[in-house]
Amino acid sequence: MKKSVWRNPFFLIGFTFIAVMIVSSIVYSMVWGNEVRRLYFISVEGSVVESSPISPKWLFPFGTDAQGLDMFGKIIIGAKYTVLTAFVIAFLRVFLAIPLGLILGTYLMRYKKYINGWIDSFHYIPLTILAYFLLFPVLWEPFDGFSTSIVERFVIEILILTLLIVPILSALLGNEVSLLYKQEFIMSAKTLGAGRWRIIFKHILPSMKEKLVLLIGQQFMQTLIIFIHLGLLTLFLGGTDVDYQLVPDPPRSITYEWSGLIGDSFRYLQGAPWIPLTPILFFSATMLSVSLMIEGYVQTTSGRSHYREKFKAAYRPVKEEKARQLDKSDFQKMNM
Repeated sequence: MKKSVWRNPFFLIGFTFIAVMIVSSIVYSMVWGNEVRRLYFISVEGSVVESSPISPKWLFPFGTDAQGLDMFGKIIIGAKYTVLTAFVIAFLRVFLAIPLGLILGTYLMRYKKYINGWIDSFHYIPLTILAYFLLFPVLWEPFDGFSTSIVERFVIEILILTLLIVPILSALLGNEVSLLYKQEFIMSAKTLGAGRWRIIFKHILPSMKEKLVLLIGQQFMQTLIIFIHLGLLTLFLGGTDVDYQLVPDPPRSITYEWSGLIGDSFRYLQGAPWIPLTPILFFSATMLSVSLMIEGYVQTTSGRSHYREKFKAAYRPVKEEKARQLDKSDFQKMNM
């Protein structure tokens, strides 16, 4: 009997957190728009005991920022922009890399060495720096204001962050396809007269199903990390609001997306650490949720633990090296 991924506790916990964040964000915006609660100060018997930024309290569990805005409200508003955009980018990366990978692994096998050598050069280019220079003219507000709409800026950023990774993923999937063609079940299908397209759709793609799901999860987390890097460089998702007054305010996020909440508040890390740490906490919780979903999916489909195998694979070479050293020392003792 085939198990359902919805019965796996790891997958269910991760999916529930992400779904709650997205649904809450959409419902919040539908009911209250972008309005956020404010608390400028706390007074006791007519005396001000604390003013904004206010540290976490029962009614404000993540505190407020320097303007008195509730941090949790800002997190809820920005969740839909951050999570959904990261998912769209991750999905498009894998979706566009699949046909290119099939072409590389099926029709261009003789050129595999040269293509991989060219694509490997992308690994040495810092993705964040390249994305920063490509996105700066689009996301940084000029003196006269943006000439593009927020939707256009989102689309451009999604396309750039997608296309930067597609060549690397295509080479990865191409290598996977070429390995599958050497498997016995593929060779048997060829012997029985199966055509190339039938082999691709009936054997190659079903065999890569788990790999593709893992790739989407990994690319989702990588996209979130790029968002954080760009946020620290004050280049925010959807655009950076820049103040050009004589005494300018710091750049701020237009949409309250999480990377902007980090970038425009990192200077408070010493005096009011809850301001930058709140979006960092939710970034971490979202990535942990995706990791739990990946673990649950692998456990359900293959009956094994994805991260346990990665842990064993990471430490197996160390153990083997120690074993070889012990064998060598024992051999030397025997010859003494």
